Amino acid sequence: MIPSLVRYAGAEGSQAFKRAQTGLFGGAMKQYGNNVPHSKTKTRRTWLPNIQPKKLYSETLQRHIQTKITARTLKTVDKYGGLDAYLLNTKIKNLGDEGLRLRELVLNRKEQVLKQSQESGAIAS
Repeated sequence: MIPSLVRYAGAEGSQAFKRAQTGLFGGAMKQYGNNVPHSKTKTRRTWLPNIQPKKLYSETLQRHIQTKITARTLKTVDKYGGLDAYLLNTKIKNLGDEGLRLRELVLNRKEQVLKQSQESGAIAS
């Protein structure tokens, strides 16, 4: 049950590297550079983000979500106070495809809860 997403204008650069693009990478990209030994002969190399598989709890969805997440983004999630706050307060260009999908799920669930509370309040009065 994956909702279809509208491509946001700020999400063009979300294809960072060849791994499956399903995770919270916080805008991390594959980086390029040189190995430079003592003899000064440079050889090209790449650096990949530090990606870890984790289960994060969403209070709005009331379930654990298994995702790939960079270590830096995991610290940011803790700083914001949870997965839901991170998804709602982070810039769209840093979320990537999986982050946008999770954000839509959280927003839809919050709207459902709000409608239910308004309906129950209307019935009670």
